[in-house]
Order: sequence, then C-alpha cells, then structure tokens
Amino acid sequence: MKKDQWIMGIETSCDETAVAIIKNGREIASNVVASQIESHKRFGGVVPEIASRHHVEQITIIIEEALKEANLTLPDLDAIAVTEGPGLVGALLIGVNAAKALAFAHNIPLVPVHHIAGHIYANRLVTELHFPLLSLVVSGGHTELVYMKKQGHFEVIGETRDDAAGEAYDKVARTLKLPYPGGPHIDKLAQEGSDTLNLPRAWLEEGSYDFSFSGLKSAVINTVHNAEQRGEVIAPEDLAASFQESVVEVLVKKTVKATAEYKVKQVLLAGGVAANKGLRKALEEAFSEKKDIDLVIPPLNLCTDNAAMIAAAGSIMFEKGITADLSLNANPGLEIDLYN
Repeated sequence: MKKDQWIMGIETSCDETAVAIIKNGREIASNVVASQIESHKRFGGVVPEIASRHHVEQITIIIEEALKEANLTLPDLDAIAVTEGPGLVGALLIGVNAAKALAFAHNIPLVPVHHIAGHIYANRLVTELHFPLLSLVVSGGHTELVYMKKQGHFEVIGETRDDAAGEAYDKVARTLKLPYPGGPHIDKLAQEGSDTLNLPRAWLEEGSYDFSFSGLKSAVINTVHNAEQRGEVIAPEDLAASFQESVVEVLVKKTVKATAEYKVKQVLLAGGVAANKGLRKALEEAFSEKKDIDLVIPPLNLCTDNAAMIAAAGSIMFEKGITADLSLNANPGLEIDLYN
C-alpha cells in the first residue's frame, strides 16, 4: 500500500501569513491564513515594513495551528514547500527562513515554489488537471496567460505591460473613494450599474496576448475629473460597471482566442481577482458552449493568497525532484519559466 504524501506549504509573499498541509497533492488537511488587511487599510495599500513585522509575529503560531489542525507533527512531513518569489522581499524572507529552519532542524526536504505556480495549482485542489491547458492568472501584481503542455511546465504567452488588473482595480477604487482593497468593492458596485461610459479596451497589436490597463485607469480618472469640472455627476455604480466591463471583456476574449490557437483541453482561472463575480460569470458564459474545453474556477477561499496552493504546487515540484538547499533565498523578481 502506497504511503500518503504530506506536504507543508508556507506563504508570506505579501500581506497574508499562511501555512497549510496537503495530503497526496490534492487533499487539504489544514489551511490557516492570518490576514493583515485591517493593518494596511488606513494606508490604502500594503506597507512592506508592516507586512514583514506581522509575518514575524504570526509565522510560528500559524505553523503550530496548521500542524494541530492536520493532526500531524513535523517528522510526519515529506517536504516543506515555501514561496520563493515573486513578492515583497522582506515578507518573502520570513517564510523562506522559517521553512529553512524547519527543514534543517528535522531533516525535511525543502521545495521552492513560484507564487503564480501556486495560484495555478490551487485548481488541482478542485479537480485533476488535464494537459495541455491554459491558465488566466489575474491578481494584484500579475495578469498573465500561462500555457502548460505538461505537469510543472509553464510558458507565459501573454502578460501585462503596465498595471496588473488588480492594481488597476485598487487605483480606480481610490478615485471612487472606496476602501482598500478596492477590487471587491468595485465588483459589488458594478453589479448595481450599467456599462454606459464606453471606456477604452486595450487590444494592443494584432495577435498579441499581452494586456495593458494603465490607459484604462487613466481614462477613468480623466472621466471623473472632467465631469467634476463640468459640474456633472457620474453614478459610481455605472463607472464601476463600465470599468469592470472593459477589463473583463479584454481578459475573456484574449483567453478564448488563445484556447483556440493552443488547442487546450482545460482553462484555469487563478489569482486574487479570480474571486471577481463579473469575471467568473463572463468566463462561464464564454465557455458554456465549448464542450471540448473544461473551465475550472476555484472557490473563493483558494483565489486569494493561501498556503494550500503553495503545498499543491510544491507536491508537483517535489515529485519532479526540484528541491533547494539551505542557501535558498527570497527572489522578489522570480520568473515562472525557470521551473521548467
């Protein structure tokens, strides 16, 4: 009888301190997340020094809680997976050094994981992956189309050239004087409004799968300022709906086009903005009649940063023989295709 595989995941790339334990790459035994949103809200964004300090305060507590919830001890683990990058360097260092300390003290293999690979593999906690596949990654710092021809292989075929979608959401939310993080507030407001403003869509050059949201963000800000100068009032819900429609249309149409060119069997949605109701609905509608392509959308708790996704990706990397020694360091600019 095959022995169960237990992988611990540690994630501290931004403002969540998270530790999880995954059984056999797909079953969540524990998934503990300590959020810092309340600490950063008054600044309108994540303050790196505050994030790092909170990680230091929380990391050992969260590790102990994850082990207790899974009813395991450290010697039961087959490997410890940790986010190596990308992310905030100070925040990443807390997780990397905690993982290295545990790996050294208990002689447990150490597995480096790319943060975006984690978001993609969160979908493996929902269903088994079928290759070749395409993943639309949409988060605060990333907007990418990632083609995977096989397990653990990543090829970025399109990425943002400026603002990521989540970053644009936060900037537009500030224009509307909405609280941080802005994405959920814009999404909720958009459900009440209509696309009346006809904001621009950045399709870029013919055949490109890249994205650009900086111009859209500027168009929103200019629309608001011009209306104020004319003494006009734009309904916030219509502005939110118009902005969201512009973002979602570009994301969905480029994804659909790429699936045809790359002849994929599956499309995965990944990243924090995967929680966006407008995006989820638009993708479901776009793929509802494509019977040969399986659309996978993770539950809300696996969209935002968590450690279950890091452990799920770590399980695959571990099986591929990808491990690190104690020289492992945080790599804030880590490229995903280095893992191929």
